[in-house]
Amino acid sequence: MSAAPRAERLTIAGPAGALEALIEEPAERRGSAFGVVCHPHPLHGGTMDNKVVHTLARASHALGLPSVRFNFRGVGASAGHYAEGVGETADALAAVEFGRARWPGARPWLLGFSFGGVIAIRAAEQAAPLRLVAVAPAVDRLGPLPVTPSCPWLIVQGDADEVIAPRAVFEWAAHLEPPATLVRLPSTGHFFHGRLTELKDAVIAFARGELPPPQPVKG
Repeated sequence: MSAAPRAERLTIAGPAGALEALIEEPAERRGSAFGVVCHPHPLHGGTMDNKVVHTLARASHALGLPSVRFNFRGVGASAGHYAEGVGETADALAAVEFGRARWPGARPWLLGFSFGGVIAIRAAEQAAPLRLVAVAPAVDRLGPLPVTPSCPWLIVQGDADEVIAPRAVFEWAAHLEPPATLVRLPSTGHFFHGRLTELKDAVIAFARGELPPPQPVKG
């Protein structure tokens, strides 16, 4: 079993004030990248300690990459108030800038779950990540999304999601150009109960180029 990542709780500068953050560095670092993980909706109990967010950070560590988890403005000890996704996108970009300063020369990966998946997609427009991972992204909740990111990216969606309509995600994904890699997990709800290992494995396989190349998908 690999050693647990070294963890450090701190605050980082955000556009609305200090953001509570958790920095984790794997015992053995590989590559010149770091992960920034975005959590679910701030007004519905989403925090950086969410188990899906935790799983995405663990996938990053398994690949030898440090991670930045953070609470959006108004969550936990983070300053500010909910800002309709616009301010939260700015928070994610602040976390990216923190990572660039912390690990000079490294480039970001953006990962997010639900609301955080949409924020990761929005932030990708400015952050120019090496990879993008959106898990059960709330594509039907926050208005139109930007153009398809130019980096390789992964969408993971359970087909029994009780919060985000799976069909909405599949129909949205079907029109992405170039297409994203889509992993559908059968009989899987929004919070991936009993399927977190499969989620982690899908992210790792994507990062290692072990999944089939992206293809246009049908809803």
